[in-house]
Amino acid sequence: MVCMVPRDPLPLSVALSELIAIRGFARVRSDSELEAAWKKIAGPDIAAQSRPLLVSRGTLTVSVENAPLLSELASFQGPELLQNLKQQYPHLKIKTLKFKLSGT
Repeated sequence: MVCMVPRDPLPLSVALSELIAIRGFARVRSDSELEAAWKKIAGPDIAAQSRPLLVSRGTLTVSVENAPLLSELASFQGPELLQNLKQQYPHLKIKTLKFKLSGT
């Protein structure tokens, strides 16, 4: 037999916060914001050949479609892209960029 202890009703703000966390709504919003930020910072040419995957511990991992672009981003354009992300989107808390080839 299950014994249930009566609980006081939750405040609406707490209930909504729990629902948002359980359903993952905040993550979806965050993912779309990250996509929009990357497109703006990277520009149309780079954004068409890459996409941000995730931010983990301050590192934004970006998937890149081909090796030449991967090399270009990692060697030359990465520091400028990172600086622009930090300046224009400080709330994303991106500290470093990591580029990886799509499908690897």
